[in-house]
Amino acid sequence: MADIPAPFWWSRAAYADRRPFLEVRARLAAAMRAWFAGEGFVEVETPILQISPGNETHLHAFATDMVTPAGVRAPFFLHTSPEFSCRKLLAAGETKLFTLARAFRNRERGALHHPEFTMLEWYRANAPYEALMADCAALLALAAKAGDTSRFTFCGLSADLYATPQRLGVADAFTQFAGIDLLATLGDSEPDVAAFAAAANAAGIRTAADDTWSDIFSRILVERVEPHLGIGRATLLCDYPRPEAAWARPAPDARLAQRFELFVCGVELANGCAELTDAAEQERRFLAAMAARQRLYGEHYPIERELLAAFATMPPASGIALGFDRLVMLAAGASHIEQVLWAPVADPDAADVAR
Repeated sequence: MADIPAPFWWSRAAYADRRPFLEVRARLAAAMRAWFAGEGFVEVETPILQISPGNETHLHAFATDMVTPAGVRAPFFLHTSPEFSCRKLLAAGETKLFTLARAFRNRERGALHHPEFTMLEWYRANAPYEALMADCAALLALAAKAGDTSRFTFCGLSADLYATPQRLGVADAFTQFAGIDLLATLGDSEPDVAAFAAAANAAGIRTAADDTWSDIFSRILVERVEPHLGIGRATLLCDYPRPEAAWARPAPDARLAQRFELFVCGVELANGCAELTDAAEQERRFLAAMAARQRLYGEHYPIERELLAAFATMPPASGIALGFDRLVMLAAGASHIEQVLWAPVADPDAADVAR
């Protein structure tokens, strides 16, 4: 047997160190299920194997094959989110649903990312996306109770979980933290990439000649805006530009969309929106995202026609995805996502340790 460079996650000492974090995880999961039941939600289970894992440009899926009894192979994927199936359940007639689902994303591993993780998603039919913001505040209070704390602390930042979350528009955040007039770069019909690049450069942010508007947006958001969010209290960053809101309905200002994200201590916890149910527009967005994916990564994922068909009977709704493991991290005071996982995925570099 080769020398073991570090304890296995299941070694008694390593596991004992993580056990208090896992107790918080168990309490929070139970409290969430009780809260959703009290709100009239039904817990659903969705299939992990999907024809399409999702159609976002920068999300990477795990691919596999389904082999029929006749021996025919068909390509399938592990889903990156249970969202496709949840929307179909809305189309089927469910009005309040939630799921604590396993989700899978390739090329992601670090302090806040794991290739297999738990996603809490919930949907409200015939409800505005502001209802989800109120839900977020309630769930933060549950997390505080599960962690026996009133404040989250992470990387030297802290936030009061019982304070009313701040609601901040993306355009206002860009002005406040980056000195950039975001709306001016959106134009009347198409985003103005040159104007955005010039504004970013003037603010000291580097851009590349082949950057898209979305590339520049993401860089400014990560470098200048996100570090200021969720400090002292949670932040609901809302009214995203339409190019950055793949699933969201347009806002009254046609340049914006009804999408928001929840941040605590600079950590993104949740992403919610008022759901777009226009099949033609959603297909256009999917195709644009997959064209960008082909250009950047040399690959694309299928467009699932069954989902587009479901929009015909899907009611107006609002939906949200929350990173459950990240919320547990903050509630438990953990510094790494693997501290709050019952059984982390094996490290490929250590695959031959036990041979």
